[in-house]
Amino acid sequence: MSLSQNSDRTKLRNQLSAYEPMNQSEKAFRERMLFLLDHHDNCFERSLLHAHFTASAWIVNPEMTHCLLTHHAKLDRWLQLGGHADGDANLQNVCLKEVREESGLTDIRLFNGEIFDIDIHLIPERKGIPAHDHYDVRFLVIATLQEALQFNHEAKDMKWIELQEVHNLTEANDSIQRMVNKTLELSIINKT
Repeated sequence: MSLSQNSDRTKLRNQLSAYEPMNQSEKAFRERMLFLLDHHDNCFERSLLHAHFTASAWIVNPEMTHCLLTHHAKLDRWLQLGGHADGDANLQNVCLKEVREESGLTDIRLFNGEIFDIDIHLIPERKGIPAHDHYDVRFLVIATLQEALQFNHEAKDMKWIELQEVHNLTEANDSIQRMVNKTLELSIINKT
């Protein structure tokens, strides 16, 4: 393992340890993530078949009134943008890379670089790849509504959604609703 990979793993461990879970589910996710990080050198690789880290972006406009969601082609669901780490332990970089690749957005920035949300979810078996868990670390990303979207083959559609409309579009996905709630709380704090 290279020095930078070791440094990125340590940074992630510190961020996860400092992360304040919103509920008991997130608390359990954090403990499982720390265990995976400490016990599997290849936890950022798809070769770890039962589980591996992914990074996602919860993208909002500066006013925090809208979020950007993608209609995922394989999963046929509206989700946040993100993807596999593919060996990169710097999940902030993975997050931003995925945003650029999946949406074409370039005028993007991390809100504060801290972990915004965590989730562990099952990915069903597909094309000989067994069902497995994604240990998803999510960062808050700021982008403008004005920049044109150029989504790729991974999406059926992509659009900015008002936060109040997300619930209906995502079929009350608990994970996404949790991020909506965190955004609404944060926008109130930012206005004061």
